[in-house]
Amino acid sequence: MTLAERAAAIIRSQRHLFVSLLVIIAVLVWGAVGASAWWIKDVVSGLPSARDVREIAVMAQATTLYDVHGRTAFTIYKEQRIPISLDRVSPNLVQAILAVEDQRFYEHGGLDVVRIAGALVSNVRTGRTSQGASTLTQQLARQSFLTSKKTYGRKMKEAIVAARIEREFDKREILQLYLNKVYFGDGLYGAEAASLGYFGKSAADLTLAEGALLAGLVKSPSAYAPTVDLDRAVSRRNVVLQAMRDARFIDHKAYEAALKAPVQLTDALRSQEPFGQYFKEEVRKELVARFGWERVYEGGLKVHTTLDLDLQKAAETEVSRGLQDIEQRQLRRSRKAPPSPEPLQAALVAMDPKTGAVRAMVGGRDFKESRFNRVTQAKRQAGSAFKPFVYAAALENGFSPGTVLTDLDDPVWTPQGDWVPEDGHSSATSMTMRAALKTSSNRAAVRMLREVGIPTAVTFADRMGVGPVPAVPSLVLGSGEVTLMSITAAFAAFANDGLVPAASLITRVEDDDGQVLFTAEPSTRRAITEATAFLMSNMLADVVNSGTAWSARRVGFTLPAAGKTGTTNDYRDAWFIGYTPKIVAGVWVGYDTPRTIIANGYAAELAVPIWAKFMKTATRSDEPAWFRPPPGLTSATICRLSGALATDSCRDAVDLDDEGNVVGGAMVYNEYFVRGTEPRTFCPIHDAYEDRSFWRIFTGGRDERPHVPARDVVVERRPDERRADERRSEDRPAPAEVSQPAGVTGGVLTPPEAQASTAQEPKRRGFWGRIFGRRRDDAPQPEPQPAPRPQPAPRTR
Repeated sequence: MTLAERAAAIIRSQRHLFVSLLVIIAVLVWGAVGASAWWIKDVVSGLPSARDVREIAVMAQATTLYDVHGRTAFTIYKEQRIPISLDRVSPNLVQAILAVEDQRFYEHGGLDVVRIAGALVSNVRTGRTSQGASTLTQQLARQSFLTSKKTYGRKMKEAIVAARIEREFDKREILQLYLNKVYFGDGLYGAEAASLGYFGKSAADLTLAEGALLAGLVKSPSAYAPTVDLDRAVSRRNVVLQAMRDARFIDHKAYEAALKAPVQLTDALRSQEPFGQYFKEEVRKELVARFGWERVYEGGLKVHTTLDLDLQKAAETEVSRGLQDIEQRQLRRSRKAPPSPEPLQAALVAMDPKTGAVRAMVGGRDFKESRFNRVTQAKRQAGSAFKPFVYAAALENGFSPGTVLTDLDDPVWTPQGDWVPEDGHSSATSMTMRAALKTSSNRAAVRMLREVGIPTAVTFADRMGVGPVPAVPSLVLGSGEVTLMSITAAFAAFANDGLVPAASLITRVEDDDGQVLFTAEPSTRRAITEATAFLMSNMLADVVNSGTAWSARRVGFTLPAAGKTGTTNDYRDAWFIGYTPKIVAGVWVGYDTPRTIIANGYAAELAVPIWAKFMKTATRSDEPAWFRPPPGLTSATICRLSGALATDSCRDAVDLDDEGNVVGGAMVYNEYFVRGTEPRTFCPIHDAYEDRSFWRIFTGGRDERPHVPARDVVVERRPDERRADERRSEDRPAPAEVSQPAGVTGGVLTPPEAQASTAQEPKRRGFWGRIFGRRRDDAPQPEPQPAPRPQPAPRTR
C-alpha cells in the first residue's frame, strides 16, 4: 500500500477528528486575522490627523496677570508654561537632555533602531523592562497626543506619530517643541517655567549643574522634583552628568566641578503669589465669565489689572498684625473663656476714588482656609458708618453743617411704641449737624432722619449704591446690611465730587499676540452735588482729627483725611471707611457668624488702627492736599451752640460743667454753606443787646439785624479749638431696655399705653406780643441757656 493510500485510509477511519482539526485551525487563523485587523484599526483610529500634527506647536499657555505698574502678579493656567525659543535655552540644558534621553537625536528619523536593539537585549538579560528606547520625537508624540499607558498599541502609535512629526518639522523645531512641552514636575511645563520655578532664573542662564538637574527630572518628574526630594534630585543629576561626560559633552574637570555644585532653589515664578489671592480669584471669575474657561486657562492671555502689589502686601501685613493685636487683647481679657469655634476675620479694600480702580483687596485672614471674600460677598450691618449718607441726603435737601438739631430727647413713634435711641456720646438736647456727625450722636442722627424722611433716606442709599436698606427709624444707625466694597465705593463719592465710581479690577486684556481683546473704561454716576461732597468731606475730616476716629492720628497717620467709624450692637462688627483725595479704603473686623468681638470693642480700637497703618504706607509719597471748595459755596462765622451768626458775646462765651469748670474750646468758628443756606440771624443765646424790642418792632417779632455778608474765604478751625469733650473713642451701641421694634438697634422704648400727651399748642402772639416779645398770659421766662454739654471722656486705650 502506498503512502497516499495509507493517508487516505487514516483519514477515512478518523474522519470526524480530521474535520474538527481543520475547523480549529481555520478558527485560529481567522481569529488571528480578525484580532490583527481590530488592533490595526484601533491603532489607526487613535492617530492624530495631519492638521493636528502641524498644530503641535500650539500648546496651552498660562494667562499672566500684571499689576498697575506692569509687574507680573499672578498666573492662571492649566499647565504652568512660558514658551521660549531654542536660541534662549542654555546649551547646558540642551546637551544634558540629549545625553540622557537621546544621544542619536540628529541621526535617526524618529525611531532609533540601534537603541531599540540595545534595550531589547538588556531587557532580555534582566528579565524585565528596565530600559526604554523612546527618542525625543517619540516622547514629544506621546506628550502631545497619547497617554502614558505602556501597551504595544501605544508604542505603535508613538512610532507612527514620531515618523510623521519628523516629516513635518526639522530637528531644531522638534527640539524646541520638546523643551517647551516636557513636564519638569511641581506643575512646571517647559524649560523656561522650570528654570524660573526652581532656580529663579531664565533658561538661558542655567549652569551646567542646574541644566543637568532639570534634564534628570524628565524620567520621573514627580519622584525627582527637588521640591519633593532634593537628595533624589541630586543623585539623578549626577547620573546625567556622567552621561554627559561619557558622551563627551563635557570634560572630566567640568564633571567634577558640577558634582560639587550646591543646589540653591529659588522660586521666581510663583514667589509673589502668596499675596493677593482674593484679588486674583475675583479677576479669574471675571475673565472666565467674559472669555470662557479654556481661553483663560490655556490661551496665554495678558491681563493688566488695577492691583498695586506694594499696597496689596501692605494691606495683608496690616490686616494680619491687626488681627493678632485683637486676639492678644481677647486673651488678656478672657483667659478662661472657651476658644472661638471659628477664627476672627478682617477685610480691607482700597481703591482710587476717581476711577474705582481697586488697588488692594484682602477678603479674609487666609485664602487657603476660606475662599469666601468678605469684601464682595459678606453683607453685614454697617452701624454708624451709615450715618454720612443720611446727613448727605439732608445737605441735598437744604440743610447745612451749621443746622442745629433740637429736641434730641423727643421719642420716635414706632408700631411697638415710642423709641429713644441710646446715646453714650452726649446728653445735649441740641447740636449742629457737624457736631452730631463728629461725635456720632445716635439721637441727633435719628432726629436728622426724621427731618429728611425715611423714604428719602432709603432712596438716597440706593442712589449711593449701598441699598436696599430697611425703611425703619434705625436705618440711620446702620441696621441695613451692606458689603465692604459697596460702602467703600459710596464713600468714594465724597472724594470724587459726588460721583460714585464702579469698582474695577481689570484695565486691559490682550491675547498672546498682543491684540487687545478688552479695554475697561472708568464708570461713574452722579449721586450728590459737588457742594454736598465737599461739605461731607469737610465734616468727616473732624471725625478723623478730633472725633471718633482720632486714634488714626495716635498711630501716626498725619495726612489730611476724612472718614467714619461704625460699631454694631454687642460689638459684633467694627468698621472704618476713610479717604484722602487720592485713595479711599474700608476696613471691617468681625466673625463670619456674628458674635461679640471683644467687650467694649469699638471700631476706633479695632478697625481704625488697621486702616491708619495701611494708609501710612499707601500715602507715603503723597503730599498733604485737600479738596477745594466748589463754586456756589460761601462761609460765615457762627456760634457753635445756636448755629446762628456769631456776636461779640459768642466770642467771649465759655461752657461750664456742673461744677463750674470751663470746658470745651472756642464758641465761634467759620462754617461752610451752600450760598443761600447761610444763617441770617444773630445768635439768640449770647446776645449782647439788653433791649431787643427796637429791632422787633421793625422785624415783626423776629430777632433779625442787618445781615452780615458771608465770606468766600474760610479760616479752618484750629486744633486748639477742638472740644476735648467731643473726643470719643467710638460711637457706642447699647442694648434696648425693652423689646425693640423690627430694625431698631438700641434705645429706650415706651409702650403706647404708658404714653400721655399733655402738651398744649401755644397761643399765637398778638401785635403787642410781637413788640414786647411776650403774651399777657406768659410767665416771665429766663433767657435761653446754652445746651448742656457732655463731660470730657477719657480716651480709650
